[in-house]
Amino acid sequence: MSEERRRELGDNEFAIEEHLQEAFESTMEEGAERLQRTFRAVVITGFFGGMEVGLGVMAYLAVLHETGSHLLAGLAFSVGLIAVLLAHSELFTEDFHMPVMALVTRQASIWKLLRLWAGTLGSNLVGGWVIMWLVMQAFPEWRLTVAESAYHFVDAPFSLQTVCLALLGGSTMTLMTRMQKGAKTEIVRVVAAIGGGFLLAGLQLFHSILDSLLVFGAIQSGADIPFLQWLGWFSYTLLFNIVGGIALVTTLRIVRTKELVAHYRDRSPADPDAPHDR
Repeated sequence: MSEERRRELGDNEFAIEEHLQEAFESTMEEGAERLQRTFRAVVITGFFGGMEVGLGVMAYLAVLHETGSHLLAGLAFSVGLIAVLLAHSELFTEDFHMPVMALVTRQASIWKLLRLWAGTLGSNLVGGWVIMWLVMQAFPEWRLTVAESAYHFVDAPFSLQTVCLALLGGSTMTLMTRMQKGAKTEIVRVVAAIGGGFLLAGLQLFHSILDSLLVFGAIQSGADIPFLQWLGWFSYTLLFNIVGGIALVTTLRIVRTKELVAHYRDRSPADPDAPHDR
């Protein structure tokens, strides 16, 4: 960190490790960049994110169909998260850390965050529906496998167990994003994606986007899953994914770097969308 930055932050910055300061600033700046994208860019990036995670679902189904092992299939699913990472696409559940950090430091307004979330979520689902239609037409022999996978989620009763699975799904994805942001090299980011994919798909955690693609594939293959049944499961899974990501990862990060949060909040204008110098 430069001497100019040290003087700018004042004495409080010495209470925080230098690598945390650098990671904080990088996270905040990338979060602000995401929040300032045009809606067209948000939708296109999210659509590709849904398509690319669908490739991971394709790999997941291939391995699960041949081996019956969810753990091995979870490793295969990480192909999708690697694709999202290297292609610079975006999943809705990636946006519980960096954009929120930008929001709490007043780099953008809450409306920008809601626009990012809504645009990314909707376009993820549309892109996922498209890729799953292609997958199920290409591999009709996977119909029983995808149906069994989908029923595992939509038939699950709302309970403490399913709430915890959704909380873990959100926190795992957010932690993976945090790890990738803190990594210095692409290979380490890829390793983080492999670990995240293994935990999410291999342990069948409840994840609003990943598991919705399995449900979409089952519906397209003729499984008896009413849209409202998926929507009921999706609604509470989405809510607890958000809570898990923000409460279990992002909030703790904010508390850990509260001096930096206060510093940037003080420097930001009352209107966070107004132009200002950083």
